Amino acid sequence: VLSRAMASDGYGISGGVDENCNQQRLSLGLTDHKAQTLQSVVNVVREFARNNDDQDVWFKLGDGNAVHEAATNEVIETSQYTILSYVYAVVAFMVLLTFRSWRAVACILIPLILTSVMSQGLMAILGIGVKVATLPVIALGVGIGVDYGIYIYSRLVSVLESNHNLKYAYLETLKTTGKAVFFTGITLSVGVATWIYSPIKFQADMGVLLTFMFLWNMIGALVLLPALVFYIKPAVSQDPELSREGIA
Repeated sequence: VLSRAMASDGYGISGGVDENCNQQRLSLGLTDHKAQTLQSVVNVVREFARNNDDQDVWFKLGDGNAVHEAATNEVIETSQYTILSYVYAVVAFMVLLTFRSWRAVACILIPLILTSVMSQGLMAILGIGVKVATLPVIALGVGIGVDYGIYIYSRLVSVLESNHNLKYAYLETLKTTGKAVFFTGITLSVGVATWIYSPIKFQADMGVLLTFMFLWNMIGALVLLPALVFYIKPAVSQDPELSREGIA
């Protein structure tokens, strides 16, 4: 009776019932497996179950690819910020261990945090959901960006320790380490930018996202980080020998 009633309403019945007639599988056909579609179906099923479950009949989400994807999306939604917090905590600890300065941590991490925020904004614009395949890409941007930041900050501080002012230190940093960071950022960006023309949608989306992240990490290290050094003013131990020589 249940099978006939559901079939008349356009719903599919698959798998039949068990031997004791205790369970009946109901299957729904979806037009796509986007996160919004899956979550809306899950919400409807849960709402229906709350309103119609009783001691004799109750409805539960079953199996299938759509259910598994929806469950994965829910886990990622609740844990993505926890995962990113762990990533930033480890990076902050290593930077603090290296430079022994919370100001150094701030100068290096602020551009990275800004990159993560802007990347998620770009993903929202492009309609790219945060899932198992895309979450590591955001963490990858942090890993690449912290390299740029450490290179620039290390060189900048080393010149400042020679008793030069920030303007001179910045120009010297651009002439040396800055060139390497710029070349690396452009090379990585051009390399992944070719993915944009891929017929595979996921690869094309990752091409746009990674190109943006590599370029912005480079710009953040070359432009934003020195500006933060100017405002935060990290402590620099200057060489007394050079001070007596009067180098400005």
